[in-house]
Amino acid sequence: MRTLILALAGALVMSLPASAALAKIYVFRDPTGAVQFTNAPVVPKAAPRFRLASTAWPKTRWQSQRLGAHGGPRRTAYDEIIKTAAVRHRIDSNLIKAVIRVESDFVAHAVSPKGALGLMQLMPGTARMLKVRRAFDPNANVDGGVRHLRYLMDRYQGNLRLVLAAYNAGEGAVKKYKGIPPYPETQDYVRRVLQYRDVYVRGS
Repeated sequence: MRTLILALAGALVMSLPASAALAKIYVFRDPTGAVQFTNAPVVPKAAPRFRLASTAWPKTRWQSQRLGAHGGPRRTAYDEIIKTAAVRHRIDSNLIKAVIRVESDFVAHAVSPKGALGLMQLMPGTARMLKVRRAFDPNANVDGGVRHLRYLMDRYQGNLRLVLAAYNAGEGAVKKYKGIPPYPETQDYVRRVLQYRDVYVRGS
């Protein structure tokens, strides 16, 4: 098992930019028993198992990606899952893809520095509320994230900017500021999701 873990770690190193600075990488087993690698601990007092070149990954996340609907098979790998959730919960599939693009860039096992998980970057508390027990499972993660979008769409009567602001910053922040919070991250998040949504609508 140790040999397998080291081999996987080696593959991960090869996939990272050569110019990135050193960052801690953690290894853990998810609820399915699969070995996972992440840039942030997902359990209290987790110890880093590897030190890899990846600070550009967790800190800037996917913000350097160019606008465009395509970009390789990763960005189309979950189209059927997205379409199924879109129909089930009456949410535009282009909006779902845009949220995933900004949240994780279609990396199913992405973990943010704050601990958000999977394609739609569900916080552990939100995942529990939505009864998503396997946050790294694409079907479960997307269905949970889209159910949350449906709830927010109903709460804000279809006001997409408020929906996205609440998805990013929380409903409390939207209530406090009576609109999109004055957080640069949230304002940029709303702008980028809407940009990508328009790109997907155009099919470019």
